[in-house]
Amino acid sequence: MLVVLGGLPASGKTTLARLLAARTGAVHLRVDTIEQALVRSGLTRHPVGPAGYVVGYALTEEHLRQGLTVLAESVNPLGVTRDAWRDCAVRAGVRCVEVEVVCSDADEHRERARSRTVDVPGLPLPGWEQITGREYEVWARDRVVVDTAGRTPEDSAAALLAVMRTEGVRHPA
Repeated sequence: MLVVLGGLPASGKTTLARLLAARTGAVHLRVDTIEQALVRSGLTRHPVGPAGYVVGYALTEEHLRQGLTVLAESVNPLGVTRDAWRDCAVRAGVRCVEVEVVCSDADEHRERARSRTVDVPGLPLPGWEQITGREYEVWARDRVVVDTAGRTPEDSAAALLAVMRTEGVRHPA
């Protein structure tokens, strides 16, 4: 199965993906990590553009074909990127669950953006104005929405894990 986690920076995607990966044994594929590796290689600089996503799609499809569950995490701001993740699942013959992670409390979201620290060396973190001013298309199809505002990461993960179980993802006891 492919679980695609998208949403604005500082909404809680990485925290949620890490918790889910620990609980399910799924592969956590993070586009930020790929993009920063491309920058460190000297091949590009920020903003990276589509290269990080293209590498992510290839790795995701390979993992899916190996029978692994993948948690693909990125801002995923455009319909074209959302379609490309779904296409990975279709080509690999697995189900795809699309998840939009939001933080509906603007004050909480702003504070998260202000107080978070870099966990990928060299990765530039966007400020609040960059987060709220970035291009982010409205989702054109059904998806699971996880609102992390006022919830612990564990509560958000439990809600999404329940959806994953419904879709047939097994995890360690």
